[in-house]
Amino acid sequence: VSTMNAKNSSEGEEEASGVRNETLGESGRLGEVKSRQVIRVAYVIAALDLTFLFMQMGIMPYLAKSLGLDSVWFGYLQTTFGVLQLVGGYIFGRFADQFGARAALILSCASGSAMFLLMSLSTSIPLLFFSRLPGVFMHGIPGAQKVITDVTTPSQRAGALGNLGLCFGVGIISGSVLGGFLSTKVSIYAPTYVGLVGSLINILIAVVWIPSQTKPKSGHHETEHSNLFSIREILRLMKFPGVMEVFIVKVFAGLPIGLFMIMFSIISMDFFGLEAVESGYLMSYFGVLQMFVQGLVVGKLAHHCTEMTLLRLSVFVFAGVGLGMALMRTVWHYCIIAVPLVFAFSMLATITDSILTKAVPSSDTGAMLGICASVQPLTRTVGPTIGGVLYKQFGVSSFGYLQLMVNLGLFVYLLKSKISLGEMKSH
Repeated sequence: VSTMNAKNSSEGEEEASGVRNETLGESGRLGEVKSRQVIRVAYVIAALDLTFLFMQMGIMPYLAKSLGLDSVWFGYLQTTFGVLQLVGGYIFGRFADQFGARAALILSCASGSAMFLLMSLSTSIPLLFFSRLPGVFMHGIPGAQKVITDVTTPSQRAGALGNLGLCFGVGIISGSVLGGFLSTKVSIYAPTYVGLVGSLINILIAVVWIPSQTKPKSGHHETEHSNLFSIREILRLMKFPGVMEVFIVKVFAGLPIGLFMIMFSIISMDFFGLEAVESGYLMSYFGVLQMFVQGLVVGKLAHHCTEMTLLRLSVFVFAGVGLGMALMRTVWHYCIIAVPLVFAFSMLATITDSILTKAVPSSDTGAMLGICASVQPLTRTVGPTIGGVLYKQFGVSSFGYLQLMVNLGLFVYLLKSKISLGEMKSH
């Protein structure tokens, strides 16, 4: 089976490489140089976008509190943003398929600019809720993933997508530090002004350095006149070999950890007894781990192991993380557990995105990435309710036991199942 997959992969790479070079209007080595340049620009846009995102996430609780929003209504505010992102993820992906990755990135950055502008004008609670509306199309990471997916061959994709984790680490660290500095030294609204200007600069970067069309020409016109949102289209994508099975693993493997992270602000205060500054240090620690794992581990493993092997490995490590969380008692225990946690989380996200974009036609990769991007907003939407019940009724260890049981079940499923992972050619 592995020999057949290798053969199919090789054939797919040659065809995809040829089509991509033709799309860029170049051939041979010049096309490869152009692709690398475009990928680097996508990384820059993603890093800046995440920096601004974490800036606003850091100041939002304080801005909400200054406007008189209590903890319950702040939860509603977070849920509103999660629902908007959930609804917009697939639509954004279809938009990228129909109008190109550059247009999608511009839409995302323009939405970010609108959100920061509205936040800077939020002097009342209704205006603060209204500022969340542009979040429906704020999908900078899926936009960057779309660019990378279009210009890489199947064998390069997992490594290139994995490097986006470096951008995530940069965003966590720089966004948290910059947001905290500006809000305390200048004003609570200062980060919104920086985010507004930075998002406009991101638009300029995308216009100047991202080609108007990165997708293979042969797949471009297929979805040109189709609806931006269609349940039938989502179901069609799920019917491709292996897509439904891998997507289910993607959703459920990280769900218990996702619930834990949503409740982390409360857990860090109540269970670990951390102050706000110490929580900030912990987030920076996560950012450094993310950069290390994505930069030095995920990419190298992706080049030496099959994707199904890495998928099973990430699920197995997730199960071990669950056992560790169930036994966790101090913040130092959590710092140790964070190492395999970040590894499993990064590997699962990278490998599933790579597998799923290869399993559908090139004309549908944007939609597939949009569906993948909806997983996290879905967790943010249902998380506060489910996570709150777990924490109040059963304590922190309940997240660990749930993580252990879910991932042991998924690991057995992956060992026994024969998931077909055929790579689609450009149609």
